[in-house]
Amino acid sequence: MACRHRSSTTTLARLAKPARLTPRLSTQPQLQSQVAASAVRCFSSSRPRQLKETRCQQGKFTSETYAELKRDPRYGQVTKEHVDYFKGLLGTESAVIDGVTSENATDDIEPFNSDWMRKYRGHCRLVLKPSSTEEVSKILKYCNDKKLAVVPQGGNTGLVGGSVPVFDEIVLNMGRMNNIIDFDEVSGILTVEAGAILEVVDQFLASKGYIFPLDLGAKGSCHIGGNLSTNAGGLRLLRYGSLHGTTLGIEAVLPDGTVVDDLCKLRKNNTGYDIKQLFIGSEGTIGVITKAVIQCPQRPKAQNVALFGLESYEAAQQAFREAKGHLSEILSAFELMDAGSQALVRQVTKKNSPLEGEYPFYCLIETSGSNSDHDGEKLQTFLEDVMEKGIVADGTLAQDETQVKALWSWREGITEALGHLGGVYKYDVSIPLPEMYQLVEDTKARVEEAGLLGDTDEYPVRAVVGYGHMGDSNLHLNVSTRRFDERVEKVLEPFVYEWISKRQGSISAEHGLGLAKKKYIGYSRTPTMVGLMKQLKDLYDPNAILNPYKYI
Repeated sequence: MACRHRSSTTTLARLAKPARLTPRLSTQPQLQSQVAASAVRCFSSSRPRQLKETRCQQGKFTSETYAELKRDPRYGQVTKEHVDYFKGLLGTESAVIDGVTSENATDDIEPFNSDWMRKYRGHCRLVLKPSSTEEVSKILKYCNDKKLAVVPQGGNTGLVGGSVPVFDEIVLNMGRMNNIIDFDEVSGILTVEAGAILEVVDQFLASKGYIFPLDLGAKGSCHIGGNLSTNAGGLRLLRYGSLHGTTLGIEAVLPDGTVVDDLCKLRKNNTGYDIKQLFIGSEGTIGVITKAVIQCPQRPKAQNVALFGLESYEAAQQAFREAKGHLSEILSAFELMDAGSQALVRQVTKKNSPLEGEYPFYCLIETSGSNSDHDGEKLQTFLEDVMEKGIVADGTLAQDETQVKALWSWREGITEALGHLGGVYKYDVSIPLPEMYQLVEDTKARVEEAGLLGDTDEYPVRAVVGYGHMGDSNLHLNVSTRRFDERVEKVLEPFVYEWISKRQGSISAEHGLGLAKKKYIGYSRTPTMVGLMKQLKDLYDPNAILNPYKYI
């Protein structure tokens, strides 16, 4: 019999032969000392991790990259009169970054004008930071009356240009509205402001024995309101479902200043239309979310994490099927990484792999439950089964929280490793599981045929890699580049979207449409559905002041 895996032990066990485990930590002591590199997934208190910007030079203005976009003449120009009104309303200089009447604010405004990948960059000259719903309401009413365009912004960790201006829109940053308003320790119902950082909220919940039902690599920077506005999925969706299901209530402000107070704290409320669902995933185009009520589950008392090496994508699918059968209710994550993504993490972090060999694919499995003995037995049975069947070639098991973080860093560190190496074309998509990884292979072949992929600086593309949430059929296709190049984009688009459409997938699994995918919505939505969306936009935002040039 293989040994049991308990969180109280201090060794890292490696799957060697079927149904046999051998200690491994003594041959790789660096696993303990290198945990802090790049991304870290943590279930206990830790310092919020800020998402780092890429090493790319400051990008071109979005208006130059998307030359077909023209500033809508309906929108007014921000003047000193407008600035004076906002300064009087918000009452503190720190709440207004004024580049309209001051020439010294350019550097202060730049972080709000650009996304963290430095792919999108706007011309905003005024940033407003309200501290209350009332202030948000007055700002939007004033902007609506004056026809001033506004971009709602949270932690600015998106990938599709949805949270930064295109031209000179006013940025409405929600960072000052970051309070945890209320938490019921019996029901697990949390009321929180939109500007609260996800990791800070999760740490608060940890102190109460609960967990936020969403986990992201950017949790140290992203805001709850932004998570809702993009309907972020993340690492816990397999276990806890989407924010459409865990959000009980929302407070939002419409473009005309109307406050929509739907802060319901009930799981059952069938009195009329469920209006709050319209704001989840709407990317700030019909209203600005200011507060939310979230149903938070009890924090698991026992976690187990394993990292496997597999010889094929088919084996990864088999492992997932076996995991669902053996682990069922305690399976909380099943993540897929290809060899290319792991090679990039090694290159950037200089860490040694937890496994002795290199494999075409890797899977990270997490279980979360309330009884370590029960969970350990179920995991043991699963491990014996996949080893005996030859599905898994090699593997390693975390035996304490330090090692849990170490293994998760190989998955969560991919994003920062890619950003560290240069520009990245990112496609966060959903594809039926049997064909999910084929998109990576077909994209790589297309880039190679175009002569754009190589090991030297003359080639713009460094690597084409794939990873993601296999449990949700959610693939992150990443094309790592030395520099953004129009030739690369022409090879990728609309090829990627056409490929997905033929397989009835979704061109946006988690990050929304923003500016990057606006014109491609037809690959995933019918004309009827797009038409209904436009009707909603016209109804709630007839002057189209909220997040213009994006979404639909």
